[in-house]
Amino acid sequence: MTRATGIRSKRISRGRKDLDELHRAPVVEKPRDQRVRRPGAGRKPIEQGDPTLWADLETLVEPLTRGDPESPLRWTTKSTRKLAEELGVRGHTVSARTVASLLREHDYSLQGTSKTVEGEQHPDRDAQFRYINRQTKAFHAAGQPVISVDTKKKELVGDFANKGQEWQRKGEPAKVLVHDFPDDAVGKAIPYGVYDVGRNEGWVSVGVDHDTAALAVATIRSWWRVMGKRAYPDAHELYVVADAGGSNGYRTRLWKAELQNFADDTGLQLSVSHMPPGTSKWNKIEHRMFSHISQNWRGRPLVDHETVVNLIANTTTASGLIVKAKLDRRRYPTKVKVPDATMATIAIKPRRFHGELNYEIMPRDHG
Repeated sequence: MTRATGIRSKRISRGRKDLDELHRAPVVEKPRDQRVRRPGAGRKPIEQGDPTLWADLETLVEPLTRGDPESPLRWTTKSTRKLAEELGVRGHTVSARTVASLLREHDYSLQGTSKTVEGEQHPDRDAQFRYINRQTKAFHAAGQPVISVDTKKKELVGDFANKGQEWQRKGEPAKVLVHDFPDDAVGKAIPYGVYDVGRNEGWVSVGVDHDTAALAVATIRSWWRVMGKRAYPDAHELYVVADAGGSNGYRTRLWKAELQNFADDTGLQLSVSHMPPGTSKWNKIEHRMFSHISQNWRGRPLVDHETVVNLIANTTTASGLIVKAKLDRRRYPTKVKVPDATMATIAIKPRRFHGELNYEIMPRDHG
């Protein structure tokens, strides 16, 4: 038999002995998933031989994860090959396939890039994510507030169809207009939001005019006056994380001028970071607050501004999200020019790492 199989005779004898013992043993019904191997047999889990592997892997992916916090599924922006290479630098011997297995075991998933990349990738995209993550942790450790800000998609207000479904009596759906013509609208709703990352709370100002930097900073003012100041009575700094473009873009002069006025009025030292260009959907406010607002009003016609405000303010989640909202009827004109002379008075200090995306604005002493 050794000649026919190429297996050593000693191993064949041991196999025969195991089979004889198996046949002599009484028949016991075993669970389907119970292994035939002896306890402890087989390849050991890689984490057992390398106990720090998962901790180091999680450190690599944690600042770069994105997804719905209400779901156990998260996904990472780095390839398993790149992660395996970085683990190798830290002294771990691990393949890309093993990295993928570990991520799946810990509820991560590698997702496609459809509708996540909005433009050309910033060369230091991942480094900027890590920078924002470090700053957020540092501010929270010091008891200082961190907010994520952005504008939600503008909505036409009126008897228009809204995607999704809600419970209604059978055969009695809400009747809406066949076409979504802007001329039939009562107006428009421009929800600008502030999300408190540490407290899982948010504020939304529903504008009716234009999405400008003035509306953005006015919303931050409202959040600070109604929620922030009470939650952080001893705060002297505020960390603001915003998108790279739009009304709160890093190139927008009015954004910085309005932030300077806010810093002067409150005495807060502002630290500002912008998400890398092309990554606006990864901002915390998008999937921790705005997504839940959209879920809350799905299938409901936004017939008037009061309905919009009430649906936003009644948004909750299993994790305890609290949202307050208010209608802002003020006018915010577009194309407001901020002259060089005004920009020269802004007490702005660029950070050493990508100062165009990361900077401080200090309150000016008018005394």
